[in-house]
Amino acid sequence: MSLLLAIIYAAFISLGLPDALLGAAWPSIHTELSVPVSYGGIISMIISMGTIISSLKSDDLTRKLGTGKVTAVSVAITAAALWGFSVSRTFGMLCVIALPYGLGAGAVDAALNNYVALHYKARHMSWLHCFWGIGASLGPYIMGACLTGGFGWNSGYRVISILQIALTAVLFITLSMWKSMGGEEEKEGTEIQALGLRGLIKMPGAKAALAAFFCYCGLEQTAGLWAASYMVLERGVTAREAARWASLFYLGITVGRLICGFVTMKLDDKSMVRLGQTVAAGGILLLALPMGQNLAGIGLVMVGMGCAPIYPALLHETPVNFGAENSQAIMGMQMACAYVGTMVMPPLLGMISGWTGIWIYPCYLLVIVAVMTIMAERLNRLPGKGRE
Repeated sequence: MSLLLAIIYAAFISLGLPDALLGAAWPSIHTELSVPVSYGGIISMIISMGTIISSLKSDDLTRKLGTGKVTAVSVAITAAALWGFSVSRTFGMLCVIALPYGLGAGAVDAALNNYVALHYKARHMSWLHCFWGIGASLGPYIMGACLTGGFGWNSGYRVISILQIALTAVLFITLSMWKSMGGEEEKEGTEIQALGLRGLIKMPGAKAALAAFFCYCGLEQTAGLWAASYMVLERGVTAREAARWASLFYLGITVGRLICGFVTMKLDDKSMVRLGQTVAAGGILLLALPMGQNLAGIGLVMVGMGCAPIYPALLHETPVNFGAENSQAIMGMQMACAYVGTMVMPPLLGMISGWTGIWIYPCYLLVIVAVMTIMAERLNRLPGKGRE
């Protein structure tokens, strides 16, 4: 069991590795391929579309194959897509390969999160997402090392692909270990009555859960994407200093999840979500106060720290809210809504700030937190298993 958990931790690092690669490599890619900078958004959208599709299909795939096989196959698809990126020489090729790139991520994300929610304690969910943050940080570092060394962006994708291939081999070799945990893995290939998309949405609390995930990922992505712009335009810091503060936002999430793994030994998931929302709201208020650069920077870090416990706690509570038999299907829908949030909310702020100015940034974040809090509290009132 401990070896399987170590493999799952490695898989979460693997999940994070490709996530920030496009942003790190795109300045070099668009120059080499002679395409506008804005075309990076097209590739990002295609990847997100693939991820949403595979997230929604994760329940069917996991029922037929089991979490172990879904994880192994998904990582293999991602590895192949990364290799495809490494040999691409045209923008059209990148667009074609972007779809399997996204397809490989969605199903494994939903399957792994559900497996951990069913079989492991809350602290592991928090620490696993901390490891995702490590992977997301390592990806750009590896790409930067390849670019600095003169090997080109293709080599960066190739290195990450090789790491994914190695993990794929480990996953296929250890497939039998997933079944030893019991639960749904022993039921793979059996017929389990599924509620279907409409039936799942009609479940008590489903709409609130989907909205909460949409809001959380919209909050995280928007806060991170526009942080530097806000610090430069509203707080008058230099671009270099603003970039440092923005990186501290992500560091706040990663370190926060490490700390929250220990805090979960004292607090339940519901309390962890409330704690995170309170800290995030406090950080946003510091961002909004016209009281100097340092206070705004501290507020930004606080927003990151506040984000840290929310996502893992909401994920871990899914089987409690909806039952183990429905958790995989709901998990896939939650992942899909989360990815939609990352696609919709940041550009929406960009449109609004074009009319109002970037000063609206903390107000926008506060509205997201408020809606997420309302949805989370609706979930807390569910009369599900494990609730008083």
